[in-house]
Amino acid sequence: MDKKLYDLCVRVLNEELLPAMGCTEPIAVAYCAALARDTLGAKPDRAEIFVSGNILKNVKSVIVPNTGGLKGVISAAAAGIVAGVSEKKLECLSSVTGAQREEISVYKTQAAFSVEKSRSDSVFDIAIRVYHNENSAYVRIAERHTNVVKVTKNGNTLLDKECECQSNTDECTRDDLTVKKIYDFVSHADLSEITPLLERQIAYNSAIAEEGLKNDYGARVGKVLLKSFGNDVHNRARATASAGSDARMNGCELPVVIVSGSGNQGITASVPLVVYAKELNAPHEKLLRALALSDLITIHLKTGIGRLSAYCGAVSAGCGAGAGICYLNGGGLDDICHTLVNALAIDSGIVCDGAKSSCAAKIASAVEAGLIGMEMYASGSEFYGGDGILAADVEDTIKNVGDLARLGMKSTDEEIIRLMIKTV
Repeated sequence: MDKKLYDLCVRVLNEELLPAMGCTEPIAVAYCAALARDTLGAKPDRAEIFVSGNILKNVKSVIVPNTGGLKGVISAAAAGIVAGVSEKKLECLSSVTGAQREEISVYKTQAAFSVEKSRSDSVFDIAIRVYHNENSAYVRIAERHTNVVKVTKNGNTLLDKECECQSNTDECTRDDLTVKKIYDFVSHADLSEITPLLERQIAYNSAIAEEGLKNDYGARVGKVLLKSFGNDVHNRARATASAGSDARMNGCELPVVIVSGSGNQGITASVPLVVYAKELNAPHEKLLRALALSDLITIHLKTGIGRLSAYCGAVSAGCGAGAGICYLNGGGLDDICHTLVNALAIDSGIVCDGAKSSCAAKIASAVEAGLIGMEMYASGSEFYGGDGILAADVEDTIKNVGDLARLGMKSTDEEIIRLMIKTV
């Protein structure tokens, strides 16, 4: 086992498989607001919030957990200021009390809030300036949900580091990943260092999926799928993953383990594998290896796309899930590569118009594409290089999809944001 490859995969999984409670973009706003309050040293009576269009898009329509059903940037910031525990980062709203929940609603109306579009070119940008009497504080997060790049108090700089979108050291190392390298890692590596991460992902994401199936959250996509299309393993995999998103998008306070900064992607990349592993009576170690494969392929696909874009991230995770289920079924590298190309041919281009209830249905579609891609190749059928954006090689196809999402859909993203703001 190549040590450089091993260390890269372990590091990436440790960076990515993080616990979060609630949709990660509003939670990042809450985290930023909690840090600003801590820096100020008092509850602010005024807050100026600056967010990129993609943050606004992903915060607008999703419920902020532990707020009694509140939505939007101001609600997320108010929750962070009143009750956020900054040390918990993406779980900063996990310990909100009943009294604090009531206080959030009151504070939101009493304090002066303003929201403006960020002047930064970054698609992921959150900055909050808060005031109390003559004092002020400022916190900015960029490129990743917990990547704090600037902190000031009363004009004095406490932290100022180069934005990772400019230094880009982490992403350059991730560019070294390929499907073959990922397959070699999961097939041969001693997984002891990442087993706790994977076990937590299984436990957290399975629990929120079960919660979504038991109760009525949002549009109840998972429950509708089971009622309408039966209980075979193929449909259970889609429905169970969708149910996790049903719950998560609609205020469930259970944590998830995220992938590529997204809880929906973390659910999509993991829950279908758990369903299939039970059906196949697969050894637990094989499930862990399949899960690591799914996670890393999801991350590999997203690296060329970026954290936020007009391209639905569930598509990448559905492809990862298809590859992981292929591995569970005994598929080798060739089977996995063809599963990915087939799946990318089916669903690439589903738009992201923000976090909300319909994400659960997009997850169902993404998992379906992964499963169709796998079953096609197992049946001797495939899509070929030259068909649309597909290339002859899986890595070239992945690059084409990244270019499509990051470059080709940039104007689509701007139009989606314009339409969403128009409907506020």
